[in-house]
Amino acid sequence: MKSAASLKQRSELAPYLAAAGQRILDIQSDAGAIAWFEDGPWDSWNHTESAMALAVLDEKDAALKAYRFLQTTQLETGAWHSQYGNAIGVDETTYRMCREPAPDFQDTNFTAYCAVGIWHAVMRWNEPQIARDFWPMVSRAIEFVLSLQSEDGDITWSLEALIDGETKNDSVLAGNASIYKSLHCAILLGDLIGENVSHWRQARSRLGDAIKRKPDRFDRNGTDRSVFAMDWYYPVLAGTLRGDVARERLNMGWDTFVEPGLGCRCVSSEPWVTVAEASELVMALVSVGEHKRAAQLLNDQIEHTDEAGAAWMGWQFTEKVFWPAEQPSWTQGAFILAVDALYDISPASRVLTHHEDQSFRSTLKLLQTSTSS
Repeated sequence: MKSAASLKQRSELAPYLAAAGQRILDIQSDAGAIAWFEDGPWDSWNHTESAMALAVLDEKDAALKAYRFLQTTQLETGAWHSQYGNAIGVDETTYRMCREPAPDFQDTNFTAYCAVGIWHAVMRWNEPQIARDFWPMVSRAIEFVLSLQSEDGDITWSLEALIDGETKNDSVLAGNASIYKSLHCAILLGDLIGENVSHWRQARSRLGDAIKRKPDRFDRNGTDRSVFAMDWYYPVLAGTLRGDVARERLNMGWDTFVEPGLGCRCVSSEPWVTVAEASELVMALVSVGEHKRAAQLLNDQIEHTDEAGAAWMGWQFTEKVFWPAEQPSWTQGAFILAVDALYDISPASRVLTHHEDQSFRSTLKLLQTSTSS
């Protein structure tokens, strides 16, 4: 493994950004789909995350091709058939994920995330026309998601779970927090092009209230997801928790999830750190002003790259192996977005770390002026 000690300056990260971006481009199909890896599963959330990373690097044609792929594959329901790659096993002889079909679902979090991608593209290139072009897709996606919102404000994880009934119908904290952020971006898009999205504001408020005040609405089936890092930091990353409350939450879970000098564990009980979780945690830290700690954590991820600079999925620090032996598109995407959030390398660097409407209000006003002219 390489030492990351000297990689402290933004300019020194350039080769790693280039390698990560090239990895995503190598995976993207001619149609625009960005799967996890070659011959691997596809889902609309990780596809969008990868497209956002391409936008950061100004790969405009590839990023917009990815969003057009979403347009052409959206279902009548407004969702996408997304595959659950985490259900695929790992071949312990090769350490690679098995190339086999993954189960698919119409997932609410996966579906909502397209709004973040489109708002990110508008901000990246300062082009209101992108909002207009993709508004029908975003609107249908958000309406699908909110059709699965309960009276308590939480949102069930998939259409199939709702249909199957109580044994599977559940709400996931990290997923609901991500939807909260997606709704913010969807509302900004609506405001930009003059659409009435007041009911989305109300739904987002109810969702935020459920996340903050109704813990019994999550993990209702007895699965303890508190061992997953995403359930720890996502309410902060998504802006559901802010300020001192958000900093306190990150501090409380820090020793449980963060392995010093290596990164963030995906699961608190497993000796496995992952670049994607660490990169998202970097963005959560940036969102609460913890830039020094974020920079150190990001710096540690350079340990988990190949000779070209593309990131491995994760490091099993007991066995001392990269595990699985994969370099997923979304791992590269999360890393690129974290660098952007920390070092402001693109005009869209604030999208994932700033959550107050006023953070975007001046930009939104300029965009609206451009739209009406």
